[in-house]
Amino acid sequence: MIVPISLLAELLQALPHLRAQIYFKSSMTALSHAMEDLVLAGSDDEPLVIASFQQERFYRHEAHRYRRIADRSSQVYVLSSPETEFKNSSEHHETVAFAPEDTLSKEWHLVVLGQHYSTCLICQEKFVPIDNHDDRDPLLIDQARRFEGIWTFDREVSCKAAELLLDKILKYRPELTEKIDRARTTYNLAKAKKTRKSAASKATKPDKSAAKDSKIPNPKLSDAFTERLVTYLQSGQHKLLKAYSAIAAQERKERLINLITTAMRQSLNPQEIVEVAVQELGTALSASRCLIYRCKATDVSVKIDREFLRQGDNSLLNQTWPLQENPIFRDAVARQERVYIQDTAQDPLIVNTKFLEKTVKNWQIISWLMVPVLYHGRVLGMVEMHQCRSTSPWEEDEIALVEAIATQLGAALIQAETYANLEELNQQLEALDRTRSNLIAITGHELRTPLSTIQVCLESLNSEPDMPQELRQIMLETALGDADRMRKLVQDFLTLSHLESGRVKWNVESLTLQECVDLALSSVRSRGGVDRKLPQIIAEVSEELPLVQADGEWLVEVLSKLLDNACKFTTPQGSVTIRAQCSSSQMVEVLVADTGRGIEASSLKIVFDRFYQEEGALRRSAGGTGLGLAICKQIVAGWGGKIWADSPGKDRGSEFHFTIPIV
Repeated sequence: MIVPISLLAELLQALPHLRAQIYFKSSMTALSHAMEDLVLAGSDDEPLVIASFQQERFYRHEAHRYRRIADRSSQVYVLSSPETEFKNSSEHHETVAFAPEDTLSKEWHLVVLGQHYSTCLICQEKFVPIDNHDDRDPLLIDQARRFEGIWTFDREVSCKAAELLLDKILKYRPELTEKIDRARTTYNLAKAKKTRKSAASKATKPDKSAAKDSKIPNPKLSDAFTERLVTYLQSGQHKLLKAYSAIAAQERKERLINLITTAMRQSLNPQEIVEVAVQELGTALSASRCLIYRCKATDVSVKIDREFLRQGDNSLLNQTWPLQENPIFRDAVARQERVYIQDTAQDPLIVNTKFLEKTVKNWQIISWLMVPVLYHGRVLGMVEMHQCRSTSPWEEDEIALVEAIATQLGAALIQAETYANLEELNQQLEALDRTRSNLIAITGHELRTPLSTIQVCLESLNSEPDMPQELRQIMLETALGDADRMRKLVQDFLTLSHLESGRVKWNVESLTLQECVDLALSSVRSRGGVDRKLPQIIAEVSEELPLVQADGEWLVEVLSKLLDNACKFTTPQGSVTIRAQCSSSQMVEVLVADTGRGIEASSLKIVFDRFYQEEGALRRSAGGTGLGLAICKQIVAGWGGKIWADSPGKDRGSEFHFTIPIV
């Protein structure tokens, strides 16, 4: 049999003065538990208890409670829509299985009717559509379900609700007629059928027995209900807060880890990754100070270059932070796990260690957390958290968050380090490839051309014994000139190889710079010959310059190559200037400037590379191997100086500078 009419509608029709309210499921659960506990904590009289659950699974959560209630009363009725095993039964109490199509399947009822107290909860579910429900927590959605109904201590309402529910029970289980009639007599349910008018007239003429029936006369029962209700509400709120805290902690952990991961993907610069981590971690844990620094297990100290600092606390930025003197650091490295000191004033390690005691006092550290940044057992750095104003402990999940960030940092730093090494190797490979290409081009041009000339000259001399003396002399001079050119090429190769390998023995001595300049000028002019016209060379080197400390032979070599290079790319109408001055109390700076074709801005950094030729190895108008400036760079670096080039641009001349130590 299906009952199509809602119990709430029947109750509101019978008692039109009632007004329904909205309840959430969480509130209804707390109310129901408090009403059930009112029975369990009540007197020895047997109350009438009628409960109607929407579905069997809701009843299964409360089955044990209703068995305890049945021990106190024989008038206990439970209604539910069956799903698996729920059926009509009288084993512990009366169970009534109503049809799933019945309106009771959309309702939630609980009536408690004792001899001296009464309370009832009559509700019908109010369906409210929820947008984007797939993205929300199902548990939160269930607790937010809404019901419309009545909850009251009024005996008249409770009796009427009991009457209506007993009528429904009889329709499903007629065999309970005799037991239900006893309940009607025991709990005097006939009073519930009186009209509202008679109830109002009784209110004008107070009757002590009526007042006794309509209200809860026993304050202990009222207090017990209130205490139970508050307990359930507080317990529910506590569980909710714990759930929210856990969700917030998890969200914070995931957000920070995502930030580190994003920083890793967006930048392979370890400094940028550490900066993001130190700021976000310090903010998330409300630390007074957060430090993240790169270090190795054997480092004696480290300079702090990244820090999160709360306003009002002392900064450690740019301070030298001792490591090996710090037993906490050594302990964290040795154990390869976190070290946490909640209260530095009470910790025996700090109290008994002068260094730690002084450090804690100077930097006002109350709580100290140190977590190593590791990768496969290798120490890459350290995360330090300081509290300077309170001893409030960091929770375990907060410390776990720091450890998770340290793990992410380890992977990020290794990745950045690997990328940097890979980038350096790529640059070296590119340089080697350029060297190989240039070497092939230079060898093909600078060796094959003079060899061909020498071969032609020698073959002509050999095949033409009657060759005129003048022509024979020209042939010999040409062959000798190209042979000398080849000798210089091989000599440059050997010189650069020795310099780069570090096998050169430097003969450092005190020298007069002017004397070295004169030797270099003499060498350049002698190599110019009769046919080669050199540009005007101007020397502006004062005799009052201090003595320099260098290898004289190599210093003349540098000056000669720079002057020869300047003359090579400057027309005879141009000029080359060499001058020197003290750039500081420790160095003399030498300048070789010309008015030649200049250097493009993009080429200024690579002119000292091996085999560099601005026009290309095969298209250049001036001879040479492209090794001269590379040799100069190695020589100057050998005595601790620097060399660099400047140029306003193409066809606007160039300047080459290098420094020499002063004695």
